[in-house]
Amino acid sequence: MKRSSRSSLGRDEMKTTTDAGGDVRLSGISKTYGSFTAVHPLDLTVPQGSFFALLGASGCGKTTTLRMIAGLEEPTSGTVHLGDQDVTALPPYKRPVNTVFQSYALFPHLDIFENVAFGLRRRGIKSVKKQVGDMLDLVQLGEQARKKPHQLSGGQQQRVAVARALINHPRVLLLDEPLGALDLKLRRQMQLELKRIQTEVGITFVHVTHDQEEAMTMADTVAVMNAGRVEQLGSPADLYENPRSTFVANFLGTSNLIEAEVDSRSGEDVVLRAGGGKLVLPEARCAAPTTTGGKVLVGIRPEKISLTHADDAGGIPEGRNRITGTIAATSFIGVSTQYVVDSAVCPEFEVYVQNVDRDTRLAPGAEVVLHWSPAHTFGFDAEQAIDAGLDEEAAL
Repeated sequence: MKRSSRSSLGRDEMKTTTDAGGDVRLSGISKTYGSFTAVHPLDLTVPQGSFFALLGASGCGKTTTLRMIAGLEEPTSGTVHLGDQDVTALPPYKRPVNTVFQSYALFPHLDIFENVAFGLRRRGIKSVKKQVGDMLDLVQLGEQARKKPHQLSGGQQQRVAVARALINHPRVLLLDEPLGALDLKLRRQMQLELKRIQTEVGITFVHVTHDQEEAMTMADTVAVMNAGRVEQLGSPADLYENPRSTFVANFLGTSNLIEAEVDSRSGEDVVLRAGGGKLVLPEARCAAPTTTGGKVLVGIRPEKISLTHADDAGGIPEGRNRITGTIAATSFIGVSTQYVVDSAVCPEFEVYVQNVDRDTRLAPGAEVVLHWSPAHTFGFDAEQAIDAGLDEEAAL
């Protein structure tokens, strides 16, 4: 749907309003309920104009953290700053933030125009037509202005909720599981819509979700939370490619983790012994001591692995990590085939192979060689729980 030119004026006005907003800064923020600590003291900075996600399973402290930014929960310790302003003691209605919840909370008796105009009218603003029009154009609902909420789809209703929040020109928009009530197809559409809207208006979005795909699709920066602490903070690509703990490796997608022992060093690489064979790991990608004889957990993502029938093993290039095994199960899922391989180093090694040229010999019972570039390998301290994060809510 083509938006009218007036929406660009609204965006310029919003950017002017939010330019002085500054970062969201949490300093030593924590929350306890009696003897239970929901959020351990943490320091977190959300850069102005970024799309930031707090990601984790239920009970990890992400929503409590968001509510402390909004003023809906009082911190047990620490401070909340929006730019240079300490807002820790301010009630929610005095903070320059707005929140969009999973339940859209639209007024069923008002049409879409009046739902979006509600905040302006409460502030005594009488001339709302242009601002409401700009917001509805931004969320591509200009032609739906006189419909009632029940006449819109779930995704459209959520866009109305976003427009209603943005029209107040907040410095920060907080989103608490905003897509949780939508089906998979709508959820994916709305992920792209929210990212587009955030890019166009240029204000800070802080998004809470348990859905890994959702966080990685939309956010510039993701904080992975676990048991009230931030496990790792970084861009989606960095978290996925360079996890620093078994929890992050398992929670963000799938990882094959192998128990190994440090054998020796070769330049900038560490040589490891695993299941009678050797694997090479770049030392820079190992978040563990690499003392000879020390234990290490070696990780590799399933899609980074190539699968070759044992009869063709002679054609595998030199310098690649190799593991031999037997295919235990296969699963065709359209774009790829997922293999489970039993081997001496890992009983259920997972491999994802794109369906480009399928080798019909790769069936259960076939002897195979798994091989991959050492550069795609990562390592952790073996004292970490190898199954950390596996029991959490998964979305990838």
